Amino acid sequence: MNKMQSDSTDQYDDIIDLPHHVSPTRPRMAMIDRAAQFAPFAALTGYDSAIAESARLTDRFYELSDSDKSQLDAIIVLLQQRVNEHPALLVEFFKPDKRKAGGAYITLSASLKAIDTVNRTISLTDGTVIPFDTIARIQLL
Repeated sequence: MNKMQSDSTDQYDDIIDLPHHVSPTRPRMAMIDRAAQFAPFAALTGYDSAIAESARLTDRFYELSDSDKSQLDAIIVLLQQRVNEHPALLVEFFKPDKRKAGGAYITLSASLKAIDTVNRTISLTDGTVIPFDTIARIQLL
């Protein structure tokens, strides 16, 4: 043992063999609580959620071909003629992400409520309003 270590242990010779103190009035702390007081604190609040957000994947919006657009237009014309029947539809459309570039393609099954040709939207009975330009596919059920 070197001189430095010897001096530091000699300081505590008078208390090193004393029994561990146990409080007669306070209960012993659980090991999990004791460990928690030494756990690192979150110095970078929100860092984990920022990393999760940047790792979250989004889809790209794919522009329909001219032939797909004309098929979709034909289906919308057909739906305008049957709007009072409230036909059941399966609609796939692109919903832009509010936080980052891209979005997600969503498929809904609902009944047609209305078609607004001025604003170019389709309204479904579940309250969803879908712009024509975001629709990828419509199928009558």
